[in-house]
Amino acid sequence: MRVGVGLAGIAGIACLGTGVAAQNAPAVPSVEASATMTTQQGGANRAVVVTDGPSSSIVGTAELAGLEIYDSAGKRTGSIPAGEAVGVDVRYGSLPGFGSAAVLLGADATSNSLRFYRAQGGSLTEISARSVPLGIAVEGGCLYRSSQDGSLYAFALGDGGEIDQYLLFEPSAGRVDAKLMRRLHVASTVEHCVADDSTGQLYVSEQAVGIWRFNAEPETEILPVLIDAVRLGKINEEVGGLALYDGGGSARWLIASNASAGQLYAYDHAKDDAYVGALTVTSAGEAVREPGGLFATSAPLGSNQGALIIGDEDGSNYKIVPFGKIAQALGINAGSPQPLIAAVAPTLPIVHPSVETDPVTSAADAADDPAIWANSSNPAASWVIGTDKQGGLHVYDMQGKSRFFAADGKMNNVDIRSDYRLAGRDIVLVTASDRTNKAIAIYSLDTETGALTNIADGIQQTGLSDPYGQCMYRSKRGRTYVFISDPDGLVRQWELVPTRGGKVQAKHVRDIKFSSQTEGCVVDDDSGTLYVAEEDIGLWRVTAEPVKNAAPVSIDRIADNPKLKDDMEGVGLYDLGGGRGYLIVSSQGNNSYAVYRREGENAYLGSFSVIADPAKGIDGISETDGLDVSSANLGPGFEHGAMIAQDGRNMLPVQNQNFKYVPWATIAATLNLESRR
Repeated sequence: MRVGVGLAGIAGIACLGTGVAAQNAPAVPSVEASATMTTQQGGANRAVVVTDGPSSSIVGTAELAGLEIYDSAGKRTGSIPAGEAVGVDVRYGSLPGFGSAAVLLGADATSNSLRFYRAQGGSLTEISARSVPLGIAVEGGCLYRSSQDGSLYAFALGDGGEIDQYLLFEPSAGRVDAKLMRRLHVASTVEHCVADDSTGQLYVSEQAVGIWRFNAEPETEILPVLIDAVRLGKINEEVGGLALYDGGGSARWLIASNASAGQLYAYDHAKDDAYVGALTVTSAGEAVREPGGLFATSAPLGSNQGALIIGDEDGSNYKIVPFGKIAQALGINAGSPQPLIAAVAPTLPIVHPSVETDPVTSAADAADDPAIWANSSNPAASWVIGTDKQGGLHVYDMQGKSRFFAADGKMNNVDIRSDYRLAGRDIVLVTASDRTNKAIAIYSLDTETGALTNIADGIQQTGLSDPYGQCMYRSKRGRTYVFISDPDGLVRQWELVPTRGGKVQAKHVRDIKFSSQTEGCVVDDDSGTLYVAEEDIGLWRVTAEPVKNAAPVSIDRIADNPKLKDDMEGVGLYDLGGGRGYLIVSSQGNNSYAVYRREGENAYLGSFSVIADPAKGIDGISETDGLDVSSANLGPGFEHGAMIAQDGRNMLPVQNQNFKYVPWATIAATLNLESRR
């Protein structure tokens, strides 16, 4: 049966078992385990298998005794102070400065911090750049290596249900640090987690509730799914440890501790974590009554090909079960050993932002679209205008600081043109789609201060149900136009006409109809071409001149290009001069940016993504609505221009949405594109 469970932020609930035990249920099979020596001060919470060259060892938490090392037979061979160690996990080849060496995460409950270690020659060395403070009462933690870009993350679990995700990086040679990316949350204590690097999934056990599955990639929707639940599903009273066994192909299993029943449950990871069966564990003739933390590996451990390590707090030691015994007891496939270091080829070329703006004033989905004004006489004094679609327009400097805010209503998209002649002088003209008044907002930009002054000749009504996307056009005849879209696919064009009183009016000149919603658009003033992104369909071009019945021409369709994922949103133009350059389009559904030639038939050239720069403390860009691109010199670091894009998830740490600045030089170098000189 499928059971819906309410929890803030939940978008999906998985299939649960009925949880009603049949009186004639088949006997639960049992497997025999060997054991390590007892820990020096109790607290056998969680252990991992560490492979170092031809040999493997077990590293386990021993609370105030720190981390202890055991050989494959369970004999203690060493230890290292680690505070009150309550959690440990391991990854290989995940940080550039450590090669293929094993890097371990330790959760320290004394200082409520994360600590990091390197395994080498059968011993551990702490490599923490600092003890990373958590701000929560830490209960455990686990590691995750992104299959998208190879980044290494740590999850810290809290007594209050906190699931904090940290991005790991190397601030100096041989040292590891971490910065908070985001916080997930459940209602009560979480102690155990495990992440699947290949599928980007995180599993968390909420002791009194059940097993949750989340998206582990920080730049994705949270989308928690309940795999199994206390009383409603298979679990009796309390869920304990979690482990993922990867034997390749269909031999991939999620193992969970039904702690209160003294059983281990197996779920088929290849079949949406469907329940497979249960078993118990004995050691030296005695049952493991409350199996705790778990770790599974298909790598050799002594003479065993794959093993499950179980924390036994009653016995103050760790139990070692050959995975072949588990597979035989449950009638499942143990598969074969998998590589410890999975090769990560980024799905798309990667660049990093170098500047981010202050967050917008409004919470939730608020930042939307930027426009760049380049100061030719002093590039470092250029401006970026960004919409807060819940409240107005921000004007940012090139360091991302908000220098002016026009609290004029729900401004969705914005664009800009210089040298607009008004009242005998040239001004910088700014227009925006005003959803509050269903109008065209019209301003002049003070290039010295960044202030915006309303110069509309009254409210310039659009006649649209919801003014949405917007862009401007300066024709070779010197006329200035604005395009604004309506969610029903209508794109309406006005000419912006100066009045004798020094104001600006909008004169309707034509309509262009698309089959569905459009938003992002940009005009190539030199060629007189309007480019429009139809969100669910693809990219179009049509003449920007107010010609009646002009038919849009398809450039690319989402259905035809596997690198595109709806919605297609913001559109920008990089000008190389002489009619050459590039179009950049936001592919919102896969957090990427598609590049097309400006000239000819607008051939698709490739896509890229923007990921976090942990050293600078700037997260990547995801779920982009609007963007702008400039080839002008915008000051130090942006001598060849920039792409500035809205970030739908502003993290490191989590704040209101903002805009990120990406130097064009890094995009050009990554995709082998040209830069304007």
